[in-house]
Amino acid sequence: MSKRIKIKDIFSAPVNQAYTIMGWVRTFRNNQFISVNDGSCLANIQVVINSDQIGEDVIKRITSGAGISIQGTLIESQGKGQTVEIVADRVEILGDCDAETYPIQLKNRPSLEYLREIAHLRFRTNAFSAIFRVRHALAFAIHKFFNDRGFFYIHSPIITASDAEGAGEMFQVTTLDLNNPPRNEDGSINYKEDFFEKHTNLTVSGQLEAELAALALSEVYTFGPTFRAENSNTTRHLAEFWMIEPEVAFNDLDDNMDLAEDMLKYLIQYALDHCAEDLAFLEQRLLDEEKQKPQADRSEMTLIEKLKFCLEHPFERLTYTEAIDILKNSTPNKKGKFQYPIKAWGADLQSEHERYLVEKHFKKPVILTNYPKEIKAFYMRMDEDGKTVRAMDVLFPGIGEIIGGSQREERLDKLMQRMEEMHIPKDEMSWFLDTRKYGSVPHAGFGLGFERLVLFVTGMTNIRDVIPFPRFPGSAEF
Repeated sequence: MSKRIKIKDIFSAPVNQAYTIMGWVRTFRNNQFISVNDGSCLANIQVVINSDQIGEDVIKRITSGAGISIQGTLIESQGKGQTVEIVADRVEILGDCDAETYPIQLKNRPSLEYLREIAHLRFRTNAFSAIFRVRHALAFAIHKFFNDRGFFYIHSPIITASDAEGAGEMFQVTTLDLNNPPRNEDGSINYKEDFFEKHTNLTVSGQLEAELAALALSEVYTFGPTFRAENSNTTRHLAEFWMIEPEVAFNDLDDNMDLAEDMLKYLIQYALDHCAEDLAFLEQRLLDEEKQKPQADRSEMTLIEKLKFCLEHPFERLTYTEAIDILKNSTPNKKGKFQYPIKAWGADLQSEHERYLVEKHFKKPVILTNYPKEIKAFYMRMDEDGKTVRAMDVLFPGIGEIIGGSQREERLDKLMQRMEEMHIPKDEMSWFLDTRKYGSVPHAGFGLGFERLVLFVTGMTNIRDVIPFPRFPGSAEF
């Protein structure tokens, strides 16, 4: 094929020269004007054709969705809506698209719900091409952020025999015949005959493995898929999602908060700097969507304002205990407006409480620390009061918790005590306990759900719209 120029580059290319572009037809007007997009940017390039020169047999095949190659001359446009356009010398149809059956009719603006059903084609819409370019930029920025700071990227295992969260809601991995599995004398399944010779699952987190690496390499991070077998049909949960989990030796809770705040601000700034066109489009899309809502339900900030809001304010830091006092005495709590009323210390905070603290009380991002030990994981370092642990959650407007982390419990006796309290089998975790036996040091880390970040930066409201092929209860299509 002739060497093509990407559409994102053609707008800055010298005019009055010949170029070859390839892409997909968005629209075809008056048998003369073709709008072409190749996914490299949001903008389409207008191509002007001479129907007599191109031929009727080719003209009939220029339909929305068709793959096309065009050779022509780039000129300054005399019409409205574009600065340059291509006058075609040659048009070749690379792939036909039946306009009658093509599921994406752009003139009707298909709903997000409909597009989820045809996720294999939704990349072709403006909204989803913008979302996935932003997703790419954020993924690249994550690696750049950590690489520039001397961190090492660790690939943690996807198949594991441990449950890092102690939640038990995991997807099992097996090669056994499910219709007739081998059994022990007591009737239990004999996993010695399974592929790994033990009960194994898909990982819920790479944290524990990252801790092992951090206690030798000092600063590491993981970025990979994680899995939760929770039967959650919500706009904020997925069964398969990606997690970023840094672990840093010699860091305490304050260092951990600093790293989380620096990282989030870096990522947001990177998106603003490198995805301006896509974010502007997504902002306008959100504004159009909000016009259909009652005034009371509309966002107080536009998408760009919300992103800048997180950049311009230092994150408020306060303890869980301080937060509970604020929430207990808040007007929504006193007037019964919270779906989950705050009655006493020890309550597990819900999204409505987190958003109140961020959006109404402090009007800035918030980091909550020192949660009750009963509602947090076994590996979090115990505070001196014996009631709380050195946990932290970062809360953002519109979304609530976006990061969860802690200073880890590096003291062997305290860690074993917590494992016993939470019924974590010590014999299966001997490899983890070894790091506390041999040269243990203070260390800390956190987890950022990548899709939560993409959801926030793009302004989308359903997490199923920011991952290419969402996995959730009852759905494993494509």
